[in-house]
Amino acid sequence: MDRLRLVFSGSGGQGVITAAIILAKAAAIFENKNAIQSQSYGAAARGGATRSDIIIDDAEIFFPKVIQPNILVSLTQESYSTFAPIIRPGGLLLVDSKYVTIEKKVDAKHIALPMYNTVMEKIGKPIVFNICMLGALVGISQLIRPESIMKVLETTIPKDFMDMNKKALDLGMKMGEKNRY
Repeated sequence: MDRLRLVFSGSGGQGVITAAIILAKAAAIFENKNAIQSQSYGAAARGGATRSDIIIDDAEIFFPKVIQPNILVSLTQESYSTFAPIIRPGGLLLVDSKYVTIEKKVDAKHIALPMYNTVMEKIGKPIVFNICMLGALVGISQLIRPESIMKVLETTIPKDFMDMNKKALDLGMKMGEKNRY
């Protein structure tokens, strides 16, 4: 496996950092990979800009920050404008079509999906928006098995919320699979 460098970005309260932690745990615990996750917050935790870096590799990882991500996920216009220029040429840029309008072209595959709107329409609770985004990313990239994400969710969230999270992951997977490359 080549080293995968990901940046998840958005605003506080969208679950960007939680999604990054889930992905890193799934890779490390259930996929037998080395994974590291780090985060930074804007001025305000809720509503301020957030960024989480994830590195997944078979080899050892010595530096926890991502300089040029292969994959960038942006869930707000501000995070898109801030981080789109750092994406590695030929990388993947995944955005939510409700919150992000793709403006400038960077050398990356751009995929805009209605993740937030789909979650609100099919589930009605924005709390699983981040899990839908993870599902979409997995559906597009196949970087990890969806079962690994589910195993992490089973150990971190209350049973009462499992059905909603599974549904969100499945919705995202279906959207992502239609955009696989």
